[in-house]
Amino acid sequence: MLSIAGASTIAASTGALSLPSLAFGAEEGSEEFRYSHCVMCNHGPHCGVKALVKDNKILRLEKRDGYNNNLLCAKGLSSTQDLYDPARVLYPLRRVNAKGSPGEWERITWDEALAEIAEKFNGIKEKHGAEKVLFMTGDPKEPRSALQRLAFTFGSPNMGTESSTCFKATELAVKLIVGPEWHTATSLATGAGPTPGKTKVCIIWGNNPGWSAPFSYNGLKTGQESGQVKYIVVDPRITPTAQNFADVHLQIRPGTDGALALCFANYLIEHDAYDKDFIENWAHGFEEYREYCTEFTLEKTAEICDIPVETLQKACDILVTEGSPIVCKSAAAFPHHTNGINNYRAIMLLIPLTGSLDVPGGLSIENEPINFDEWWGTFEFARSKELLPELDHLRVDRQYFPVWADTDQQGSLQLNKIPEYVENGDIRACLMLGGNAMMWPQSHEYQEAFKNMEFVVAGDFYNNAWTHDYVDMLLPVAMSFERAAPLTIFGRKVFLREPIVEPAGEARSDYRICCDIGTALGFGDVFWNGGPESDENCLREILRTIDVENPPTLEDLRAAHPDPIEIPLKGEAQSKKYELGLLRDDGQPGFSSPSGKVEFASEILREHGFDPLPVFNEPVYSPVSTPDVAKDYPLVMNSGSRVPYYTHSKERHLPWLNQFMPEPVVRLSKADAEERGLADGDMVRITSPVNDEGIVAKLEITNIVRPKTIDMFHGWHQANVNEIISRDFDPISGFPPFKEGLCQVAKA
Repeated sequence: MLSIAGASTIAASTGALSLPSLAFGAEEGSEEFRYSHCVMCNHGPHCGVKALVKDNKILRLEKRDGYNNNLLCAKGLSSTQDLYDPARVLYPLRRVNAKGSPGEWERITWDEALAEIAEKFNGIKEKHGAEKVLFMTGDPKEPRSALQRLAFTFGSPNMGTESSTCFKATELAVKLIVGPEWHTATSLATGAGPTPGKTKVCIIWGNNPGWSAPFSYNGLKTGQESGQVKYIVVDPRITPTAQNFADVHLQIRPGTDGALALCFANYLIEHDAYDKDFIENWAHGFEEYREYCTEFTLEKTAEICDIPVETLQKACDILVTEGSPIVCKSAAAFPHHTNGINNYRAIMLLIPLTGSLDVPGGLSIENEPINFDEWWGTFEFARSKELLPELDHLRVDRQYFPVWADTDQQGSLQLNKIPEYVENGDIRACLMLGGNAMMWPQSHEYQEAFKNMEFVVAGDFYNNAWTHDYVDMLLPVAMSFERAAPLTIFGRKVFLREPIVEPAGEARSDYRICCDIGTALGFGDVFWNGGPESDENCLREILRTIDVENPPTLEDLRAAHPDPIEIPLKGEAQSKKYELGLLRDDGQPGFSSPSGKVEFASEILREHGFDPLPVFNEPVYSPVSTPDVAKDYPLVMNSGSRVPYYTHSKERHLPWLNQFMPEPVVRLSKADAEERGLADGDMVRITSPVNDEGIVAKLEITNIVRPKTIDMFHGWHQANVNEIISRDFDPISGFPPFKEGLCQVAKA
């Protein structure tokens, strides 16, 4: 079995290893099974991998028995093509031409790379302050806790992640309802599926687990088979999830979700179908909220959402007649709207309104949460509790998005203003691990910002021109099957993650890169002097800082491997933890919100000068808010949906997966295509009010898409849909409007 400490690297004389030399073992080698998890689907679901290995080569992947998630889809089975891709970056590279041009690189040693990084970062720290250095991660998300430790130790609070365009806004919306306590908010942030025999109604809102989350889909199927759950699906598209589950499907105009949620609330209150006891004892600002909801009648809301009033009536009747508890199953990136936070608050307030908060069959809060952060480290390992309070005033996002900054207890910078941070001189250098310049609206502005920084170093698997043409140095990063850290955690189960094969070339794990850079910067005592034992040292520190009785050690996990160690609850699982004083640091009943209650009117927002209610506002660009613009751009934009075989911009280059969608695709209804004289398979140009040059993609005519709306996949560097999205950010969260706006489609 390969040790998790000190695996030797593969020697090679070129910048890439050929597929045969990597992928096939010697005849005389012995075979053995090793265990890890797949990361091809981003942050989860971490499907278990059982790999047959011979001579440091993976011969076969199988699903892992005795493991929470043990399904390997096409992406997981294609992960060996990623691992053995001859285009991988295998050695540190330094740019020898100007940034902004196609990269010309020279190979350097790790010692040279670390010395230059230390010289640049420490020089900027001495001259301008440590906060002028930005630390950021994209996908994979695994290095985040280690990178936080590096940033905060260096003295910069400016560490951000791609979650500043993803999960963090759902978390923020919930914090504005129940308070900033992180474990409570993250338990509730994206909702949950039904509990058979207990849940009465499940609202699947802007989520299609039929394509993006097979385990959630199975849970929905179990609820359906019980015959006791009614499903309301809210989605502009006719997805497999809508087809297979919807008792009522509300195919609303993108960006109008908040109005629909307020209509649901109004109907429940009007029909006396809400939990009066909960509201009386645990609600704050309810009367303001009740009065505001009266504006959203069935007729007005049907007009706003552009749906038949009869269909809306059916959905409202289900909520009233079926009763509670209800659950809402949403998506991590739901608030991609200029009014995203308030739209999502309106949705999530349906849970406490119906008495469905932390009750059997409703939306539950984690029991006895362990102090793991969402990236499988601990707050203590990341040093966020220790160092962030004294650095917090130096955050560069505070002047733009103070609500985001004030409610963030982990240290997660809002990255969406990078062009402004650089232009103002607030950020001068950057270390990015897995960064992708395409992830932002008007991506070219972010490319220009990286170009204009004094020094940018990136760690990645590949040299991606759309990002790395704008950096000074590129470091080779070990892939999932080549690294040990972090741990794999399912609730209270902790699995050791075994490196299946040794890193190719001179690739190093993200955790080791952070430790090596930290040591080069002069903090060797905090990073165990870096080196090949970095992963093991980090894991020991994470396990040491788990706040439970008798935390498991690395030796305990090794002894149990491939099985997990489960950390038991001290007592029984509890419902209505807010009544028992289990959600507040002071042990008092209630919530961590300013009022100590569920806030239907947010006092945090009121303090920052915002309307405290979950107000509905039209998108910045819409047929209603900008009718003159809509004359030239009559189609509503909806981007960011997923397909089963790609995750964001990943996997599109892999031969086994590229065959399914070899070129960028935009979807349009038959009626809209005929109106424009377009045929299926035509190459079309999509333009918008902020980009009249647009992008070109292949047209797919489908009944999946509602009329007057497009559905465009993101992640294609050949047709980056984010280039036609405006930089009109939600003023509370700073989130971009990926799922709204206006556009036009014409033959290219």
